[in-house]
Amino acid sequence: MAALFKGTRSLLQRCNQKQGDLTMVCRTMASKTPVGFIGLGNMGTPMAQNLLKSGYPIIATDLFPESGKELQDLGAQILDSPADVADKADRIITMLPSSPNVIEAYTGPNGILKKVKKGTLLIDSSTIDPSVAKEMAVASEKMGAVFMDAPVSGGVGAASLAKLTFMVGGVEQEFTAAKELLGCMGANVVYCGQVGTGQAAKICNNMLLAIGMIGTAETMNLGIRLGLDPALLTQILNMSSGRCWSSDSYNPVPGVMEGVPSANNYLGGFGTTLMAKDLGLAQSTATSTKTAIPLGSLAHQIYRLMCGRGYANKDFSSVFQFLREEEVQ
Repeated sequence: MAALFKGTRSLLQRCNQKQGDLTMVCRTMASKTPVGFIGLGNMGTPMAQNLLKSGYPIIATDLFPESGKELQDLGAQILDSPADVADKADRIITMLPSSPNVIEAYTGPNGILKKVKKGTLLIDSSTIDPSVAKEMAVASEKMGAVFMDAPVSGGVGAASLAKLTFMVGGVEQEFTAAKELLGCMGANVVYCGQVGTGQAAKICNNMLLAIGMIGTAETMNLGIRLGLDPALLTQILNMSSGRCWSSDSYNPVPGVMEGVPSANNYLGGFGTTLMAKDLGLAQSTATSTKTAIPLGSLAHQIYRLMCGRGYANKDFSSVFQFLREEEVQ
């Protein structure tokens, strides 16, 4: 009898009970019950695929129904709206382009919170304003659900290989449950603090990424104009103090590195529009916190300018091509 009680207790180890409420809401941590996934773009699709590979049934939706075909062919169930997903899953991950998309997916007429079950774990891996993450957390709590922000770093390549880094903000007691799922899609899952801190970490990371990419592009361009072979210059940089991720893992110069957007006419990867959006978030939060970010602000202006010059849908490393074209104008 004692053994039976112990086994039952382990199954219910993630039970949440509000004081004065007889309703017990449980999530079994190790279970392979369905996981909802909302947003099947360049990042969302491979992330959901890795959950499928780990044995989790997927119930998904996207604003564009055709985006779900690849996942559906692998066995996922594709529904019409976020509300429909929330009706069938008590763990839901969202991966959307911007703050307005997240607000609509959660609080819109067909949003998650229209049919969310009490105790549902909601994990948002979009990159959005930290204040919006906090708003979604409050709205979710009112419906008896738990919201965590968990933006990612690593890009499409890391998403495909399940090597993303997740920066997680939310109630610490829920981190283990979130990590169970996020660990299927990433190599690093880091708890940052309360809701919004995951977004704060991501915004800081992407601001540095943009500054570093512009610096790498400028450096490579100058070296080429001075007569240096770009492959040789890259080799020298990567064994010297100027080495950075943009030079050794995501080089912006065509022909220097295989398997990166610069080797494919800057197609795929992380779009210039999204980088401009993230830098806008950095600018907004810097203004609200009275923080000086002169290089971040300049990077924001450069990527905004690129969006208006035909680079909006190209990878953000196309700043190298942008700088080269600016020279001849």
